Amino acid sequence: MLYSMTGFGSAEAESKIYRVKVEVKTLNSKFLDMAQKIPRELADKELEIKNIVTQKLTRGKVNLTIELIPIHVLEPSVQINQELFKRYYLQYKLLATEVDASDKDLFKLALHSPDVILPDETAHEVDWEMVKNVLIEALDKCNTFRASEGNTLQEKLSSYIDSIGEGLEAVAEHDPARIQSIRDRISTNIQDIKDKTQVDQNRFEQELIYYIEKLDITEEKVRLGKHLEYFREVMEDGESQGKKLGFISQEIGREINTIGAKANDAVIQRAVVQMKDELEKIKEQCMNVI
Repeated sequence: MLYSMTGFGSAEAESKIYRVKVEVKTLNSKFLDMAQKIPRELADKELEIKNIVTQKLTRGKVNLTIELIPIHVLEPSVQINQELFKRYYLQYKLLATEVDASDKDLFKLALHSPDVILPDETAHEVDWEMVKNVLIEALDKCNTFRASEGNTLQEKLSSYIDSIGEGLEAVAEHDPARIQSIRDRISTNIQDIKDKTQVDQNRFEQELIYYIEKLDITEEKVRLGKHLEYFREVMEDGESQGKKLGFISQEIGREINTIGAKANDAVIQRAVVQMKDELEKIKEQCMNVI
């Protein structure tokens, strides 16, 4: 079964303090390339979040967004040290009186003095277990999406492999006629030479065999057929192996190119062009397989 590297998953949950929203988007990449956008309340969980994503997703460019949306906020999320504020204010007012300066902005100055405004730690308490469960749910949905896209990819790849198989059948069907045509052409040319000069029959037969063997594509046809079978087997394997499919497609390309180079036949060249076209589609689709 194949998995696509393109995927999307989202999930939400709600507590008394926050609504948690997680979105996961994945695209093509040779390796696992992760970019995450998380709130500061989860800064200490960054490494754990990355480990969870790594366990769930194997390859692809991953964009992860976690949002914490406050709900039912009835009190300010800060604490004010009133005693310290009063001390600052009185000190500033005393200094202003001594230098005969205006005390118009002393309230603002005292309020923003060090340690007067303190964050309310209790206001930012986040249920990490809830966040983790929402994250895992979003990742699972992303994998489900990838599996669905993978099924579509597998159908396309199967059709392309079948088309190459049809091209190979056309080559195999025409090959005997090609060999016979080569034999006839060589015999005709050699006969013209014999009429004009003396030819060593044994040497002639050796040269004929050597020439025909150079143009023989039997091994290439067999290897190409084996590569097509192996490609299908890997697609049906329990693990999605995009890299392996890419390597096999390279071997398929080598055999097709060799057939085209050795065949020296117009009919087979047309089949080779058709097979190359299908192979390019395979290579393009394999880039999106995990």
